[in-house]
Amino acid sequence: MRILIAPDKFAGTMTAAEAASAIAEGWRHARTGDAAVCLPLADGGPGFIDVLEAAIPAAARRTVDACDPLGRPVEADYLREGDTAYIESAATCGLHLLAAAERDPRTATTYGLGQVVAAAIETGARRIIVGLGGSATNDAGAGMLTALGSISRDLAGDALPYGGAALAACASIDGRPHTRGVEFIAATDVDSPLLGPHGATYMFGPQKGAADADLPFLEAALANFGEIVERDLGPSGAAQWPGAGAAGGLGLALFALGGRRASGAKLTCEAVGLDAAVAASDLVITGEGSFDAQSLRGKLAAEVAAAAAAHGKPCLVLAGRSELDAHPDLAGVHSVTELLGSAEQAMKAPADGLRALAASVAEAWDRA
Repeated sequence: MRILIAPDKFAGTMTAAEAASAIAEGWRHARTGDAAVCLPLADGGPGFIDVLEAAIPAAARRTVDACDPLGRPVEADYLREGDTAYIESAATCGLHLLAAAERDPRTATTYGLGQVVAAAIETGARRIIVGLGGSATNDAGAGMLTALGSISRDLAGDALPYGGAALAACASIDGRPHTRGVEFIAATDVDSPLLGPHGATYMFGPQKGAADADLPFLEAALANFGEIVERDLGPSGAAQWPGAGAAGGLGLALFALGGRRASGAKLTCEAVGLDAAVAASDLVITGEGSFDAQSLRGKLAAEVAAAAAAHGKPCLVLAGRSELDAHPDLAGVHSVTELLGSAEQAMKAPADGLRALAASVAEAWDRA
């Protein structure tokens, strides 16, 4: 059989390339005659520019001195192909940049992303594609807008501190962003609006370190800032648009810059030629760290499964953990946690667990 292995990253444990390699090794251990092709993917979050760099030969990597979610110095790479720049928001705003004890969306900022965007503009980019996902922030891009010249101010006219909590005091946005007419595309990994149960705060805040008691306040702060953004920058209704809540509300700020939303998963899948790879395969395997309800809201696994279904090819999901047992486009969902009996065991040696899971699934596939 020809096996296409096209996973996303396993957040916090393995890159997409490492996950693909582990799955391939486990599968080939059980079915030595099969040919496995690895095609690591991304949906806008961490790994976005790594995947694109491998798929776009003319793209050149550039490095910018910026700051992380807590304002500390960090070097952030972006890709440049002609007058198009590909930027990964997680390079400056990523949850992976913070220790567990440092995670706090009340204070985390997107200012560093604005520094990278500004650098791309200053070097001549006319089209900027920002991959959204894996962020530690919940500031609706206020920090990014500040770095681009639009300062959030309180009733006294003072500039706001950084972070999602400060947005509760926002009364105005002073100045238009300095973008020189650049076209922006928000490559999102989710279609969430800014607010509500599927929005930035309630859906993603807890994984960024927000306590349950913080959620109503952070939600109200975003609601206030969303109104100010629509009033002072526009466009009207942008907070309700799909993707406005991506990456802690960064989608909203990009819409305020005149940007539009595109599926990060579709963008990367098209760039790497997923459709042709699926057509040439007998079985497709995808995966991610946690396969859950969020996975079906624009994330990579659903995109790969849909491509497999379009070609009539079976598709399996191998995940670190799974809250979903089935999906119409899937031939099976399997998790390392289920195989090893607990999340603790699964986290001890993630790659070893994924290899073992792939071998177990391959053996069962062989008997079917």
